[in-house]
Amino acid sequence: MAAQVQRMSRLMVKTLRDDPADAETLSHKLLVRAGYVRRNAAGIWSWLPLGMRVLENVARVVREEMDAIGAQEVLLPALLPKEPYEATGRWDEYGAELFRLKDRKGADYLLGPTHEEIFTLLVKDQCTSYKDLPVILYQIQTKYRDEARPRSGILRGREFQMKDSYSFDTTDEGLAESYRLHREAYIKIFRRLGLEHRIVSAVSGAMGGSASEEFLAPAPAGEDTFVHCPSCHYAANTEAVTFAVAPASGEHGPVEELDTPDTPTIETLAEHLGVPASATLKNLLVKVDGEIVAVGVPGDREVDLGKLTDHLAPAAVELVTAEDFVGRPDLVRGYVGPQGLEKVRYLADPRVAPGTAWITGANKQDKHARNVVAGRDFEVDEYLDVVVVQDEDPCPACGAGLKLDRAIEIGHIFQLGRKYTDAFQLDVLGQNGKPVRVTMGSYGIGVSRAVAALAEQHADEQGLCWPAEIAPADVHVVAAGKALQTELALDVAEKLGAAGVRVLVDDRAGVSPGVKFTDAELIGVPKILVAGRRSSEGVLELKDRRTGEREELTAEEAIARLTA
Repeated sequence: MAAQVQRMSRLMVKTLRDDPADAETLSHKLLVRAGYVRRNAAGIWSWLPLGMRVLENVARVVREEMDAIGAQEVLLPALLPKEPYEATGRWDEYGAELFRLKDRKGADYLLGPTHEEIFTLLVKDQCTSYKDLPVILYQIQTKYRDEARPRSGILRGREFQMKDSYSFDTTDEGLAESYRLHREAYIKIFRRLGLEHRIVSAVSGAMGGSASEEFLAPAPAGEDTFVHCPSCHYAANTEAVTFAVAPASGEHGPVEELDTPDTPTIETLAEHLGVPASATLKNLLVKVDGEIVAVGVPGDREVDLGKLTDHLAPAAVELVTAEDFVGRPDLVRGYVGPQGLEKVRYLADPRVAPGTAWITGANKQDKHARNVVAGRDFEVDEYLDVVVVQDEDPCPACGAGLKLDRAIEIGHIFQLGRKYTDAFQLDVLGQNGKPVRVTMGSYGIGVSRAVAALAEQHADEQGLCWPAEIAPADVHVVAAGKALQTELALDVAEKLGAAGVRVLVDDRAGVSPGVKFTDAELIGVPKILVAGRRSSEGVLELKDRRTGEREELTAEEAIARLTA
């Protein structure tokens, strides 16, 4: 089957020699410089012809593997009514990230960030019996999120392409099987795309549900931090790392009040007393739906507000301000201790286990207390993993030191359970003739984000190095410039195209060979075939873009090699 031969003389592509001024990540720089995308506004991008080819190739791989597990493709609207999202609480839970708008009649709408509600209503309309299930539906569609700080090119935009699929089963065992099918399909997808990835435990966040895993592509530009254990197979998003509460043993003396003037911070306290920060107890005050709550962690650790927010969702979490201390004599700013707190819920990290002794605030100005023992002098209302994970923290699975790494989230799978089917009372008639509440899974892949992740992982100093499966062409034929070279290049390109090879041929007149070679390296097609100095002999140079290996071949040999 013949393939397209795309002449660069007719292609809308304008490469740039310099990085865009606002570009920070490698993918942002290279995708703009190589003419794949162009910025319209903050977080809003246009895909140019070369970029569309790569985007469509990623989508094709995703479709093929989704179809292989029996999933059925649909297309739902991006403009959605408010009511379904109000029924599940996500109209409010999504907060400022949700694009909201009104029509001319004043009715509320949103631009869809995910489609759990709409798919649930679709299945409720179409499926009435257990015989209609299980079913897996998916779409590849534009999603919208009003990011506070859109950045890194197409990695974090306000409009992006996403594959979202949803499974509907009558039993939890069926849901587990649908989850397994997606997990295996995702592994195949990312292997075919050429994306190095890790599967890590994750939290569900606003999506809801129980079991949740992320597919992460390690890259310095990644905004996700994950941990992995070099001694076992444990890997998790830092927000999903959990540690067990291990009660401590040993005798501790009575609480001793200490005179500690001008020591409102852990750093000043540790220096004043000559103790490590780890011997102190840090007590962070936050407001949870307006109520003051204290969070205790070891003094050498920081509270991860993202983890805390996830634990307490859907409640709103914010830091206290100076005004919150007014009229609260029990709360002494900079000198708060868990002992003696009045009407304040106390949450703590598992490291603040029963039997551990601490130096902490004495709830008096310029005073701290020593030998304040958890379980003896104060009680913890609830233990939560809320500290920022650090290198060498013990692995929850084997105890070895964990390692931190950066990555790009390229996929996420959830066992949602019945959160959405409960909201819409999605039942089908069971085998026994009685209603059965359907259970549900949700599975996402960032299609446009995968392009950026590939650009991060497959590039060198000269430019992009696309994997063959998703490259915009199989071979980039370059005519060095003279008429004979251009004639040979076009002839070989047409023969390759007739044989089913996707060809990009640089036949631009008036462009120097140096610029053409530089553009070929920047654009990143896997094979570069140059009609150069030996064109009169019918000889071309074939270069592997990734390895740099070169060899001279006759036109016939080159065609045979590239069509094998």
